[in-house]
Amino acid sequence: MKNPKSLLAILAIMLGTSVISSCQKTKVTAKDGIEYTYIKEGSEKAPNGDYLLYHLEIKTANDSVIYSTVDQPFPGYLMANDSLPANNGMDEIFLGLKKGDSIAFESTAKIIFGPNFPAFLNEDDVVKVNLGAFEIMDEMAMQDFYTKTLEAENVKRAERAKVLVVEEGQKIEEYAAEKGLDVQKTENGLYYVIEAEGTGDAISPGTTMYVNYAGYLLDGTLFDTSYEEIAKENNIYNPQRPYEPLPVNVGMGQVIPGWDEGLMLLKKGSKAKFLIPSPLAYGENGAGGLIGPNSILIFDVEVTDVQK
Repeated sequence: MKNPKSLLAILAIMLGTSVISSCQKTKVTAKDGIEYTYIKEGSEKAPNGDYLLYHLEIKTANDSVIYSTVDQPFPGYLMANDSLPANNGMDEIFLGLKKGDSIAFESTAKIIFGPNFPAFLNEDDVVKVNLGAFEIMDEMAMQDFYTKTLEAENVKRAERAKVLVVEEGQKIEEYAAEKGLDVQKTENGLYYVIEAEGTGDAISPGTTMYVNYAGYLLDGTLFDTSYEEIAKENNIYNPQRPYEPLPVNVGMGQVIPGWDEGLMLLKKGSKAKFLIPSPLAYGENGAGGLIGPNSILIFDVEVTDVQK
């Protein structure tokens, strides 16, 4: 694990929550003048190279949560390093954290987040922060904690995916009925319509298929395509990229599961529509841009060539 160059990077990524009780002691940072209160003060400083785990929750002045790790698998953490400079008040607070600290403070969005504060806030909007450091771990313990937490989260994610496949399957079936699509469904939950059968042998894993495609959200928004004309019609044309069939080594995990499974059903010359629930697409993380978390995706695909 790498030591972050900026504690503000940790603030933006690792989020959490802390328990608040009565006030005990108040300090003010030398930089930015942040007044912070110790609800509870710890005593154990993390040795250099060890990791300090913390909970963090950030709210608006009206107590609407902006960031939190309440629903996240991992708490915040930082590697102790006495040589790191405190470039701002937030750095001072994080560099001074001790195990057992429970701290509450508020300041402006610009001071808490720096210049990259959330777009829905003004720089002078008040932001509330609760911060609590609860554990110190050396490298080996941290790796073990990370591995076990990741394994537990993967189990939970798999269970959530099973539920989503069913729930999103109902939405896909409603969409198909509305559009008059005669869909078929695989055991894994992929919905598809083969519009042109194609010719040639059945596809086996490892085969390279060349695929033209247009990808849409359920509301009809086009997010990507290999067709130049469709890109221009939908105002997403990019002159810097080639518009040509995409080579896919199918059945090898190089593409989303819905594509891997769907393409194995096709042949050279096949045309099809894939209606893919999010666990078989980009899942809970999404893919940035237009593809948010738990997005159902629809693809029109055409296999232009097959090479074994």
